Amino acid sequence: MKQAFFLNRFLMLLLSSMCLFSSCKNSGPEPEPEDEKEVITTVRIQLVPEGKGQNAAATWKDLDGPDGQGPLVENLVLKANTTYRGTLTILNESNPNAPIDLTAEIRAEGYNHDVFYIVDGASLSIQKTDLDRNNRAIGLETTAATTSPSTGTLRVVLKHQPGLKSGSSNIDTGETDIDITFPVFIQD
Repeated sequence: MKQAFFLNRFLMLLLSSMCLFSSCKNSGPEPEPEDEKEVITTVRIQLVPEGKGQNAAATWKDLDGPDGQGPLVENLVLKANTTYRGTLTILNESNPNAPIDLTAEIRAEGYNHDVFYIVDGASLSIQKTDLDRNNRAIGLETTAATTSPSTGTLRVVLKHQPGLKSGSSNIDTGETDIDITFPVFIQD
């Protein structure tokens, strides 16, 4: 009887162990974590004239997001017949006590990002000057040139193009991270 008792216990232990080990089987590779979309609340364009002249800047800010109040948008006022070096800064200021500068991350992952500049009405042309690791333009740094006095708009679109950015990718390629418009005034 003792022998049957121990045999039953042994079989129970063996079956329990088999169940435990079979439930720990790897069911396949772990899924890749999704690339989480960053919260962007603030975009600042800063332009420094080459040579003499006054710096120019404009900020787009939407701290409460697309479902809240409309964004605060400053005018971009430029001098006619001037060439500027431009810098785009992208921030998450949803927590005003701990703002996050996303610009460095976008630059580091430039092979997955592209900034597009669309000018409408203003005598302004913009050329991207920074490159990603594949020698493709990013658009966080630019050269901007004005000619005659005029008014119009500057649309800035940041596209997230993981695995899609190529020499032929365009504003329709990938997901839109930001799509904002600044009023532009070019003066004598």
